Formats: sequence, C-alpha cells, structure tokens
Amino acid sequence: METTRHHVATAYVVNDGAVLLHEHDSLQMWLPPGGHVDRDEPPHECALRETREETGLDATIVGPDGDLSSDTVTELPRPRNVLLEDINVCDGAVGHQHVDFVYYARADHRELDPAPGEQPAADWTWVDREKLLADTERFEPDVIENGRRAIDAVERAD
Repeated sequence: METTRHHVATAYVVNDGAVLLHEHDSLQMWLPPGGHVDRDEPPHECALRETREETGLDATIVGPDGDLSSDTVTELPRPRNVLLEDINVCDGAVGHQHVDFVYYARADHRELDPAPGEQPAADWTWVDREKLLADTERFEPDVIENGRRAIDAVERAD
C-alpha cells in the first residue's frame, strides 16, 4: 500500500491558563483546531484560518518570529513542532499520514462562534494544565504535552 501524506497545520490556542480542545468527529480524539493547508497558503496562516473557521477566534501565534528577509525572501514563523501522524492504518500498513505544522497561539477571549458546517461551540472545551495532565485516558500524550507547552509559552510571553 502506498502512503499518502497531506500537509496540515494546528494551533494550540490558549486563554487564561487553558488550552482549547474538542473531540474531533471523524478522528474520535481530542484535538485543537487545525486542518489541511491550502495550496496557496503558508502553514501558519492555515493554522490561524482553521482556528477562525472552527472556533470564531482571531488568535495570535506566540513564538519565534522570522526576522530574515530580503527583496525575495520572507522568513515564516517557525512551528513549535513538525509531526508525522499516522491517520489511517490497515493491517499494519500506514495508508495516510499528516505532516502537521504545530503552532502555539493566544486568544483574547473565550467566546466561540464556529462557522456554518463546523462542530458547534458546545463541542469545544477549555482545559487547564491540571486537568490536561490528569486526564491521560481522554487525551493523547502528544496533545497533553503540546497543550502544557502552549500554556507555558503563552504565560511566558504575557
């Protein structure tokens, strides 16, 4: 079986010491906002676009900004992680993977207003560090660690 890879981008959005997560309808796991990178967009813009569409929040990326530029070059904000994620495994063979550009972001409020066709606001929950670290049955290890790191990064930036 040939493995198909898609580029995606994710934003761990933090407000007041908590990260925003939802149980993804098709993947059946708790995840932050994110989705497939469009052909014409850089990954950091995808993460922010997906956050806006899925939650209604206008988030701001927290972290290292690119400062290298010239007439023909602009350095993009660096993701906190680039992950290779197995999405579809059948009989031990990986058929579909995501190359995930992971960013940490800040939201100025918690009022959610998902776009039409997105999961409703009631499906999202703000999870603080203690609950995130304590609920290892509900959250995947990478989600716990990225959520914790995102909360720490936003607190340090404030």
